[in-house]
Amino acid sequence: MATSDEFRETVSLEGLEESGRELVALDGIPIVLFHHEGEIRAVNNRCPHMGFPLVEGTVEDGLLTCHWHHARFELACGDTFDPWADDLPTYPVEVRDGTVYVNPNPPRDLPPEEHWADRLETGLEENLRLVVAKATIGTLDAGVDYREPTAQALEFGTQFRESGWGPGLTILGCMANVIDDLEPRDRKRALYTGVRHVADDCAGQPPDFHQPSLSTEDVPFDRLKSWFRDCVELRDPDGAERCLRTAVAAGHSEAELAELVFAAATDHPYLSTGHVLDFANTAFETLEHVDSEHTADALASLVQPLVTADRSDERSSWRQPVDLVALLEDVYGGSVTETSGLEDLASEGKGKSWSPPAEFQETLLGDDPEAIVDALADAVREGATTEDLAAEVAAAATTRVAQFGTGNEFGDWNTVHHTFTYANAVHVSTRRTDAIELYRGVFDAALSVYLDRFLNTPPAPMPEPGDDTGREPDAIREDLLETFDAEGGVNEAARLVGEFFDCGGDPAALKRTLGHGLLREDAGFHTLQNLEAAFRQFDLVDEREDSEGVALEQRRRRPLIATARYMAAHFPTRREAEQTFSIATRLNRGETVHENGSGSGE
Repeated sequence: MATSDEFRETVSLEGLEESGRELVALDGIPIVLFHHEGEIRAVNNRCPHMGFPLVEGTVEDGLLTCHWHHARFELACGDTFDPWADDLPTYPVEVRDGTVYVNPNPPRDLPPEEHWADRLETGLEENLRLVVAKATIGTLDAGVDYREPTAQALEFGTQFRESGWGPGLTILGCMANVIDDLEPRDRKRALYTGVRHVADDCAGQPPDFHQPSLSTEDVPFDRLKSWFRDCVELRDPDGAERCLRTAVAAGHSEAELAELVFAAATDHPYLSTGHVLDFANTAFETLEHVDSEHTADALASLVQPLVTADRSDERSSWRQPVDLVALLEDVYGGSVTETSGLEDLASEGKGKSWSPPAEFQETLLGDDPEAIVDALADAVREGATTEDLAAEVAAAATTRVAQFGTGNEFGDWNTVHHTFTYANAVHVSTRRTDAIELYRGVFDAALSVYLDRFLNTPPAPMPEPGDDTGREPDAIREDLLETFDAEGGVNEAARLVGEFFDCGGDPAALKRTLGHGLLREDAGFHTLQNLEAAFRQFDLVDEREDSEGVALEQRRRRPLIATARYMAAHFPTRREAEQTFSIATRLNRGETVHENGSGSGE
């Protein structure tokens, strides 16, 4: 019977003293009462780690120990000795006339959003996947915008990884970029994916001790830019970081900061197989999802990848049998770090409007590097902007993935992938700044497309727009997911995406399906990158159609065909991350996970 206050009648004191423990249910909450060392304690019966019924645990010396994974809790306050377990909810107890009363709904110290933020921090610090999963799910279920945990993970990743921006933060940014394209449940998967990769990247790494900005903010931008590039060239991380932080502290615009970073990122062609510029682009994209207070740390984390990068002009593939670097130097103005030649070309093209010739894509996908460089130079001379050319090169790079021959070695998927994500990063970067240096990124990406030419020999069949087969688009999407369930469905995945478009399917629904297919797998860094780049390229083609009225149906569908093929080549996986996510979801809902337990208290 309920009392007039918050306390509810449970069991007799005598019975509890005799048994030592009793399980009750109040307002649907399973509560176990312990009589220990002359005191009565009430705690939630579900172990906060994985839901084991604590009525089956052991109490000794004031500690409650769960028998499943041996999590330990201080019985009076519920605090755990094991960070992976979380603290155990406790409940106030009173004894009235020989009966034990319990308040099942006491005020908690923290509201849910603060509790989950604390748990997310623990998950990041200890690299605990289940804790990260429960925290990301709990955060979004509490109505918190995804941007807040994204910012929390971004701050952690830039503070606790001395080697700077890496795959984890890139995945975090990629997931933030696609989150609006996903089903609500997959948005939780996406956030979990991004945060757990940040935690994994930082595990065991020394922290980053930041350099301060210069004490003056009066240094002209061009001088800061020159200093920054010089420091990167000399592989001087401390000097480069001070220059970059000074530029942020001086209030330079996003376009100027992008110019500063992308100039250094293109001073040598295709740094670290494209990762450096891709990291830089993703850092700027991630900052679009968080407050500006994170700008300095996020951009400063790019310094280490810049100064430690492998330089492709020092690799034989860029020097022999054709000296591609020499071709670039002729255009740039004498060396790979110059832009004077590009400035002259752009000056000739000033005021002109360029459209790609009919054979432009064929040239970019051809086997004559001189013709490729000449076509790009002529385009600049005719008024092509960095964005104009970057869009064309990104389309060619997309084709390399879409027509990758499955007779190649499996590792060569990453060769065409790197070119694709690099070209995408250049394309997106040109929309952020019109810095002349990004022409170099376009030329570099085009020559990487050239180097990948044999991976399309022979080219895999690519479904072109055809007749409506009359099938329901939803059925085609289901078939696509089934294709990902088995190995060897690369070309079938491409065919299904083509059929989906032919049958009038909604691209937004296809994106949701591709996103779900990705996030249920143990997808690696490159696969996660690939989908995000494909979504971006699809959107940019759509935007171009809207603004120019150009019929680009073949190019429009190609990014999603490309990523479907890439995903099919890398699936299925063990789906270990999905198992953790599923467990976390059930635990947060209060469902029983331990099959022999009575976690409900009923």
